[in-house]
Amino acid sequence: MSTLQTFPLQASAQLSVHLKSLRKARGLTQTALGERIGVKQVRMADIEKNPGAVSLDQLLQVLHALDARLLLADMRRYADTDAGASPPPAANSPPADW
Repeated sequence: MSTLQTFPLQASAQLSVHLKSLRKARGLTQTALGERIGVKQVRMADIEKNPGAVSLDQLLQVLHALDARLLLADMRRYADTDAGASPPPAANSPPADW
């Protein structure tokens, strides 16, 4: 059983490295990934270069094509690092009440 690998981001520029790494890990070229979401290689290069300028919808399409997901974490709720602290909810958990 594998553990969910997460990549905490503080700025959109950090996402650039992760998108490119995920694409390469999946054995995809920019052209192949672009075909999966219906854009040309040039657009895919732009998305990788400056993911902060892409729409959320298009970012979610890219992540889906890479078999990756966008997860949000309530840092106030999960900031407690005590051994008894609850882990963040699973991806299929009901919507948060915050």
